[in-house]
Amino acid sequence: MARSILITGCSSGIGYDAAHGLKARGWRVFATCRSAQDCDRLTAEGLESFPLDLSSESSIADAVAETLARTGGTLDALYNNGAFACPGAVEDLPRSALREIFETNVFGTHDLTRRIIPVMRAQGSGRIVTCSSVLGLVGAKWRGAYVATKFALEGLTDVLRIELRDTPIRVILLEPGPVTSRIRVNSIPHFERWVDWEASARAEQYRASLRRRLYHSSGPDAFELPPSAVTAKLARALDARRPRARYYVTTPTYIMATLRRLLPSGALDALIARGT
Repeated sequence: MARSILITGCSSGIGYDAAHGLKARGWRVFATCRSAQDCDRLTAEGLESFPLDLSSESSIADAVAETLARTGGTLDALYNNGAFACPGAVEDLPRSALREIFETNVFGTHDLTRRIIPVMRAQGSGRIVTCSSVLGLVGAKWRGAYVATKFALEGLTDVLRIELRDTPIRVILLEPGPVTSRIRVNSIPHFERWVDWEASARAEQYRASLRRRLYHSSGPDAFELPPSAVTAKLARALDARRPRARYYVTTPTYIMATLRRLLPSGALDALIARGT
């Protein structure tokens, strides 16, 4: 029988490529999206797709139930990919903005993972792969909310990996840097909803920097790779007999992971500030 995997955030970008890429590799893929319309599109493309909104406990429960109904109660792998960004200076992020992004990026991912662990325990095997980011290793200006969620996921995943060492479940992090996706465009409504940039002490910086980046694409970032680069590392993590705890994707992730170990905080801060 084909191995089965549940993937979150499949409407575009990394999740979309992972769903099609793993299906082509022989996996049975449950490609979930927040929007039912996106699920219909993926179904028309030949994928098994149904809604899963990470901000909703009932949606997560329904999606897990649907997955297990289709497999007869088993699941070989979970790929936690779904997430969004809310750009803005940290001092301009209201409490509700952080609550909303944590609800999806951290709490929803955690909730889903907890529901899948007993399934994997019962069957005696399983892989849990969580898509973090280079921004789970180092911070960057204007990205405080997203960085905070990725740091939180890194911590939860590290501890979960340690705690599950005495089980046959393997827990893995993927850490991509710049990858072609819609995360910038998809972040605009969250920025507009939560950040009163015109009232900010940094209004001129918003005009000169962040708003330009948000609303006017300047083409691919340096070292940007297509989502298939992440899918290739995901496949390695799923197939390896002894998977690594972390898989880096893109040159900037390798560079930043090294610099974080070698440079004092002040020097690393100055380097990152110049590049953002």
